[in-house]
Amino acid sequence: MYSFRNDYSEGAHPKVLQALADTNLVQTVGYGTDPLCETARDTVRRLCNAPQADVHFLVGGTQTNLLVIESMLRPYEAVIGAHTSHINTHETGAIEATGHKVCSIYAPDGKLTPALVETVLAEHNGTEHMVAPKMVYVSDTTEIGTIYTKAELTALRACCDAHGLFLFLDGARLGSALTSPDNDLTLPDLAALTDAFYIGGTKNGALFGEALVMNAPNDHFRWHMKQRGGMLAKGRLLGVQFQALLEDGLYFDMARHANDMAFRLRDGVAALGYPFPVPSPSNQQFPVLPNTVMEQLRSMGYEFEIDRPTDPDHTIVRFVTSWATPESAIDQFLKDLAACK
Repeated sequence: MYSFRNDYSEGAHPKVLQALADTNLVQTVGYGTDPLCETARDTVRRLCNAPQADVHFLVGGTQTNLLVIESMLRPYEAVIGAHTSHINTHETGAIEATGHKVCSIYAPDGKLTPALVETVLAEHNGTEHMVAPKMVYVSDTTEIGTIYTKAELTALRACCDAHGLFLFLDGARLGSALTSPDNDLTLPDLAALTDAFYIGGTKNGALFGEALVMNAPNDHFRWHMKQRGGMLAKGRLLGVQFQALLEDGLYFDMARHANDMAFRLRDGVAALGYPFPVPSPSNQQFPVLPNTVMEQLRSMGYEFEIDRPTDPDHTIVRFVTSWATPESAIDQFLKDLAACK
């Protein structure tokens, strides 16, 4: 009846499609060196208050993650991530395939802290017989829907500076994080506190694409892009989309709607008595449902992801809302959930 499986089931916002149509017959040079991409880069720099930033447009999150990590680390260096981090759980060993180990550590709420980072550093203790952790990888939102505060990210920045580490933020769902009512971070904050982060488009109204912001120019990043298949001949398609998303706040309007729909779903599910083990202030919600109820919802045609079982009879499931989720879909779902036995 409706899919809550992810936030990229739909194509793209009509304004993005219109921008692509309007520029369809414009002839440009390739590989992201065109005026349309340059305009979008200037928009990103302006919104981030980072005129010096090196901005690149890439197709997807996994590609962006592996390119950033590969380009910034030496062959014997590793990246630290939470045990739930995307690079550790959902990228088919993409980071390891570039020759870099992911040093994962258990983080109950999906967020790294200085103490957790220092635990990993202590375990590797500077010996040449082990990889050398050199980067801290975080996601905002995290894979379990939590978000970082400015104080938390500032503390991680200080930790990274103290130990000579890079700080890289995966922003695949950055729109949801920055428009969360619990958020106090801004794009300029991210540009100031991280060595690199990206503005996710795939999961917030673009056909595809991520806008990578590197705070220090990487002279050979485009070589890495080309070698790893990250350089599109028709790179202008990415710039056009991000200009349409960012020029007048559409990106944040869509993310705010996705959050609002998630909260409508969350509050309705909670009112029916179903618990949420980890509170999520974003567009991913994780209630615990009896397996019998879960199967009834599936039989009605609802789609969602399984997170993990809590006992033989109950499972944590994931519901994700998007920029295109209508209120009517939420209301009908809650009505159907209430009818489940």
